[in-house]
Amino acid sequence: MSKQLSGVLTALTTPFDADEQIDVNKLKVVVDRSIKAGVDGVVAAGSTGEVGALSSDERLRLVDTVIEHADGRVPVIAQTGATTTAEAIRLSRAAEKSGADVLMLITPFYEPLSTEETVTYIKDVASSVELPIMLYNIPAVTGVNLDPATVRSLAEEVDNIRYIKDSSANWEQALQLIHHHSDVIGTFIGWDSYIYSALVEGAAGVMAGAANVVPDEIVAVNRLIADGDLHGALAKWRDLYPVIDSMISVPFISAVKAGLALQGEPVGAPRRPTAELPAEQVERIGRALKKLADRNG
Repeated sequence: MSKQLSGVLTALTTPFDADEQIDVNKLKVVVDRSIKAGVDGVVAAGSTGEVGALSSDERLRLVDTVIEHADGRVPVIAQTGATTTAEAIRLSRAAEKSGADVLMLITPFYEPLSTEETVTYIKDVASSVELPIMLYNIPAVTGVNLDPATVRSLAEEVDNIRYIKDSSANWEQALQLIHHHSDVIGTFIGWDSYIYSALVEGAAGVMAGAANVVPDEIVAVNRLIADGDLHGALAKWRDLYPVIDSMISVPFISAVKAGLALQGEPVGAPRRPTAELPAEQVERIGRALKKLADRNG
């Protein structure tokens, strides 16, 4: 797809069966759930998808499955970053060949790199493919922050760097990206509690793990904002925010899976050693979801 990305992107969860293997059938259900709600794209093998717990072969199979099942209904963004340049290139070329629309590129994690090393990695991987690249800035994981000046320099120098997902939780930085650099790069905010604020401020869109659980409501907020109905959007966001807050306040991967189970779509437990949420945290999410459902009638 050549269409410019915008709007709500679901950071897909990865369902596992009782043996901790990818549950392909449930993965398809999760994809359909988001598409039916009207999201503007789906993201495979991101942080919410437990990419750090997946083997290289599983990542390839996961991306292939999502691309095949989405079948052109929405763009598919494949997260193909890795701890080495060679592996990131291998995953990126495979996703491009399979039909991904955009590649999202986390920078190497575990051992923090210098900014110079990080920039070199990004340029090397981006130059190995023709697809649009979405930078993935999540310094809590990588140890390196892609500051707005560096992001702009990369977007101006490398033709296929078109987007950034900013999961820094640094609102000042997010605003700088949105207001000062939107002429060269589209910013997607990857921190779910900022969904309303980011869209009102003019972000290209949001990438939300919570869109696995409450996709209709997030899409509704986005559409009202796009239509200029900020008061209506804020009213819906006020109803929705307690659900987002209940999920973002606890281990998020586990919260997404608990939320889906509460919505009648169980997708298995997180892959060990990540634990399921304790009962009291699940109950808090459940209360927030019930209150939201009651308000929606």
